[in-house]
Amino acid sequence: MFIQPWDAALDDAEWQTWIADGHDFGQLAVNGPPGRPPVVVPTHFTTDGDHLLIHLARPNPVWAAIEHDPEVTFTVIGDYAFVPGPWRAKPGTPPTEGVPTSYYAAVQFTCRARIVDDPEAKAALLRRQMAHFQPEGDHAPVEAGRAPYGRLLPAIRGLRLEVGEVRAKFKYDDHKPVEHRTAVAGRLTERGRGLDVPAARGQLRRLDRMGPWKP
Repeated sequence: MFIQPWDAALDDAEWQTWIADGHDFGQLAVNGPPGRPPVVVPTHFTTDGDHLLIHLARPNPVWAAIEHDPEVTFTVIGDYAFVPGPWRAKPGTPPTEGVPTSYYAAVQFTCRARIVDDPEAKAALLRRQMAHFQPEGDHAPVEAGRAPYGRLLPAIRGLRLEVGEVRAKFKYDDHKPVEHRTAVAGRLTERGRGLDVPAARGQLRRLDRMGPWKP
């Protein structure tokens, strides 16, 4: 992922807060066996300190790829929007000369994957995921050897991804003048399509922290 200086995370807290704010679905990318393309799997995830926690169905082809190469990448993307050219035209130039772009936030984790097959360990992984995704607790106990989850555990395998490197990108035209960024955020909010409003919030949040871009 290419990151311009003005698109980089301002600090670790920025991407950590963004992930914690409901961005818990991403794509796991694993190098395929020789002669095969990479395997990419969309999935929810939770965190446990320096690890990402995932579970997937046992028939998933990703397992063979991980056994071949446990060095993986996990990518989370969100708050994206298409910005049309006229919105980005320089002052005093025809709107049709503006160049369009995409706004988005993305966090990439480079990890080493460890497969979890022990029933007790899988149950513990699922309990942590349930605490995150279903905090109300309105579910049966997740325990090995106890129905209903106990009998379902053989159908899945768990993954603990040990995070080695994090690269975060927040692409919101932060190198442009304050007036330009404010105007685009307003237009995104007014258009209100797809993730326009979260993208506008991201742009304004960065603008509030950064102000005018200074190399």
